[in-house]
Amino acid sequence: MTQGKEHETADPERQPGSAQITDQIDFDKMDAVDSSGHRQLGGWLARFVAVWAIFTAAFHLIVLVFHPIDPWLFRNYHLVLLGVLGFILIPGWGRNRDRVHWSDWVCVAALLVCGWYIVHNFEALLWRAGVVPTQTDFYIALAGVILVLELVRRASGWALPILCSVFIAYGFLGPYLPGMLTHRGYSMERFFTYIYGLDGVFSVPLAISSKYIILFIIFGAFLQVSGVGRYFVKWAFSVSGRARGGPAKVAVIASALMGTMNGTSAGNAVATGSFTIPLMRKVGYSPKFAAATEAVASTGGQIMPPVMGAGIFIMAEITGIPLQQLIIAGIIPAVLYFISVYFMVDLEAVKRKLVGFPRHMLPSFRSVMKQGYLFLPVLVLFVMLLMGWSVVMAGFWAIVSSFAVSWLSRSTAMGPSKVLKALETGAKNAVQLMAVCAGAGIIMGVIALTGVGMKFASVILGIADTNQFLALVFAMGIAIVLGMGLPTTAAYAVAASVVAPGLIQIGITPLVAHFFIFYFACVSAITPPVALAAYAASGISGSDPMRTSLTSFRLGIAAYIVPFMFFYAPEILTLDHIPKVVLHSVTALFGVIALACAVQRFYFGRLSVPLAAVMFATAVSLVMPNPYLSGAGFAVLAGLFFYQGFWRRRDQAPGAPAAAG
Repeated sequence: MTQGKEHETADPERQPGSAQITDQIDFDKMDAVDSSGHRQLGGWLARFVAVWAIFTAAFHLIVLVFHPIDPWLFRNYHLVLLGVLGFILIPGWGRNRDRVHWSDWVCVAALLVCGWYIVHNFEALLWRAGVVPTQTDFYIALAGVILVLELVRRASGWALPILCSVFIAYGFLGPYLPGMLTHRGYSMERFFTYIYGLDGVFSVPLAISSKYIILFIIFGAFLQVSGVGRYFVKWAFSVSGRARGGPAKVAVIASALMGTMNGTSAGNAVATGSFTIPLMRKVGYSPKFAAATEAVASTGGQIMPPVMGAGIFIMAEITGIPLQQLIIAGIIPAVLYFISVYFMVDLEAVKRKLVGFPRHMLPSFRSVMKQGYLFLPVLVLFVMLLMGWSVVMAGFWAIVSSFAVSWLSRSTAMGPSKVLKALETGAKNAVQLMAVCAGAGIIMGVIALTGVGMKFASVILGIADTNQFLALVFAMGIAIVLGMGLPTTAAYAVAASVVAPGLIQIGITPLVAHFFIFYFACVSAITPPVALAAYAASGISGSDPMRTSLTSFRLGIAAYIVPFMFFYAPEILTLDHIPKVVLHSVTALFGVIALACAVQRFYFGRLSVPLAAVMFATAVSLVMPNPYLSGAGFAVLAGLFFYQGFWRRRDQAPGAPAAAG
């Protein structure tokens, strides 16, 4: 407490017990967050959009649960229904932000025509699209691809449409390129009708978007509208709000709970960060560190079972591995990641002598746990998935259970208006991920048509002849570069198409290969120079985006090391050999804690740069599943403990000079 008083005296504006902070802890603000960037419409147009969104969400639930239709038709309806919302709600340029421009209506009309054409000519297109297309097929496909690129640009910025355009250009420039990049080339008619078909735009990513992603976004909307999402944050505050640097730890816990339901790291960083970042700043964290903490925690939500930001569904579809196995495989790595981040923020609080909130400012744990039943929807989802229920049925019953549970308290009860609001919110929130999935489908279509993915595989094979570790480093670099500027779902889908076949050919199992790629596609959101989650969080904190991204890279460094465990200790994913799983998990746990100490240069006292380097090497030796390295790592930890303890006692001795910092 002495440290806390010193801090309060030095910086009265950041006193944890001040009235200013009391005003900030307004949990109702969690439901008021609008991170969509959509136009704020009024009048008849707002009512039309609301009705369209409600119909879209209801249509998907009915088709998925009660009345299935042909996959291509369903994906076509999915693209058209959400695409109309996208063109109306998302402005095409800055000056067009306050009203729907005539060009937006042209895009809406063109998208409806493209959708109608597929429905009207469905049987014929099954046989001729991409093989012997007609001239009209070509014009519709060309318009469809252009509309998808424009929708992707509006929803996620320029990075993904530029990448799509590069791949489209490759489809025509291949005959003129040297070496492994060459291919025989394709006519425009065949190329565009192939890309705007089941092997391109309407391929695996859009299939996942239409079947799973929208379902869980609707589930997340029900949690938000009913107040369950707000309850998660209250619970996190009751558990860790009093701890030193409490809001940062709340951000870590809350983002783990909410981020798994959110399809984008940046979206989750804005949704929870608008609440947690100001509180972190109030207790004394710098704007840069507060934003980086939220970015890293939100990125971790993408690797947190059971939903894992929807990327796990694409992985299950591509690999054919049962979803239950993937959920179990993701538990230990996610726990290691969040423990590392938790200790990062804890050590920062120690260094800055920060304290948490007083007990009277926080919800009591006992009162919060009286509403513990609000965890039931997530528990229902998790249990049903592990029991082998289909993803669709598990998601549907999770939605039903969130509605039913809301009625156990008057404050959370969902009447007809709230149900309609949840459906509307779910459809609107699904627009961005649908768009990026359609864009990822363009890239996957080009990869499938030209065979460039197998050519990348041959490069990885060549590297692996020298060293498998180098092949993994090469794959890591590709996954991060492809993921820069892309949402996690699209980043993983593209990277898996390019990199995974090569890793599998060098003898790495599909489970390990895809988890390895998935992790690095996720951490691309906090990797400079293009770190979308860090940039989004810095916009809330007012910090410099590049400095924030560098700090987020430092805080999330465990995510760059743990994936190599998948290769050297695959047991932590497969859980095949329990003694090895326990051993590797325990050593890795100490490893990520040591990693946090090395990065923060604090281990029972300040660490000098040389000692921090020793601690970093110790952390890596503990994370790597080698018994000799692990033994040496524990020995070094013990030695540093006694060394730090000796100097700490010396500094505290009477008459000793004051310790630095």
